[in-house]
Amino acid sequence: MKILKIGLQVLGIVLLIPSVALATLRFEHRNADGPSILFPGGELRSGDLYTGPEPDWGFTGQISTIELQLNDPVNSRLIWILESEGKIYIASGYMSTFLGRLWKHWAVQADSGDGTAVVRIDGTRYERQLLRVKEGAVLDGVAATMTEKYRSPTNRQSIEEGKTWIFELAPVSGSVSP
Repeated sequence: MKILKIGLQVLGIVLLIPSVALATLRFEHRNADGPSILFPGGELRSGDLYTGPEPDWGFTGQISTIELQLNDPVNSRLIWILESEGKIYIASGYMSTFLGRLWKHWAVQADSGDGTAVVRIDGTRYERQLLRVKEGAVLDGVAATMTEKYRSPTNRQSIEEGKTWIFELAPVSGSVSP
């Protein structure tokens, strides 16, 4: 009985130390200038704010992830970027499951809030408006890009069924020159 008690105490300590360390790191990182690989971050502060004409987003085909910051609430994360027909998009998968909606709560916040955001790509910040795309032919190109770039099994049907949510990163009115 004594050995079992000692064994459980050791197991508790072995589990407690990494849990406390991870919780502390997450708490400390919440106000950082952008996310880390493991933890969401705070406001994207560094980098020039882009104000020119809408860019040719073709260069994002070579970029795996970007930093996305919602403006309400202000927090940031790393996310995949997709370019299709000259526009850029982001995706949030597993949205038809409880765990997915809990894990990807940023997508729910963007969809139910005002959708304003900042993305940082290669050190440049862009003000954007997240517009959820639920249907339409544009989803064929977005899904094809996801499949090719990330080997994702996402298709138009899974997006239209709500399993994967797609957001266009549209320019915020007045943030780019004509």
